[in-house]
Amino acid sequence: MNALPPSSRPVFDDAAREAFVQGYPETPHKLAHGLRSHPLLELEALALLAETLPARSVEYNFGNQPLGVDGKPAPTGIPIGRTIREIETTNSWAVIKNVEQHPDYAHLLDELLAELRPVVEPRTGRMMKLQGFIFVTSAGGVTPYHFDPEHNILLQVRGQKVMTQFPAGDARFAPDEVHETYHTGGGRELKWRDELLEGGREFALQSGEAVFVPVMAPHFVKNGAEPSISLSITWRSEWSFAEADARAFNGVLRRLGLKPKAPGRWPARNHAKALAWRLLRKVGIGL
Repeated sequence: MNALPPSSRPVFDDAAREAFVQGYPETPHKLAHGLRSHPLLELEALALLAETLPARSVEYNFGNQPLGVDGKPAPTGIPIGRTIREIETTNSWAVIKNVEQHPDYAHLLDELLAELRPVVEPRTGRMMKLQGFIFVTSAGGVTPYHFDPEHNILLQVRGQKVMTQFPAGDARFAPDEVHETYHTGGGRELKWRDELLEGGREFALQSGEAVFVPVMAPHFVKNGAEPSISLSITWRSEWSFAEADARAFNGVLRRLGLKPKAPGRWPARNHAKALAWRLLRKVGIGL
């Protein structure tokens, strides 16, 4: 793959950027994007990328998963290149992680996030740990219920899917103890109960549409009736790291028999608990 020249037109138009201004960082919202067709996001290019990156950067399993899983599903045993090239018939879900390891994809990620930086940094601090994830999914595939620590925009490039999001920071959908365990090394998968569904909000996506996912907002995804390609562009922030560290410190307090108050959502800064956790971590206490 050869590096591509910088785009002459922004991927997010004025209306999309205004939607982002209104929603960031706490309100899920849809926005349009201009990546409906891009040579780096075609199946053959993605298969080559997946075959090139280290094995730890690829995860894939059968697509017909339940909404709730206990740990990561087992791989299919089909080679990743074939999984992607034959996604119409392999009944698979695949993610290529940290695509910025390849310079062409790093360039694409940097261009996209540069369009958003003027909105992001005045609110949540410096954009850090910029990462990209590409999802390739067979028709009807499911991404089970989980949460993620990043600020995230999922761009639908090919096909359709529906993401159902739940309020970030609401213990009904992700208990505080699960947050605390995750931030000290646990998994991101969440327990699903059908009664949770009434609290969700659906975002139907087709090619050229994207959805913003706030930090730690629980969600699941159901793919449409044809194969799908999606690009997730993510970043951490000073705010997100403080929220994570405050959660980890709460885990220490809970192990001491206390019942700590959950960290505040933005614009709360959570500085005191975050600092306490960082001091404990520095001296090796509470880990």
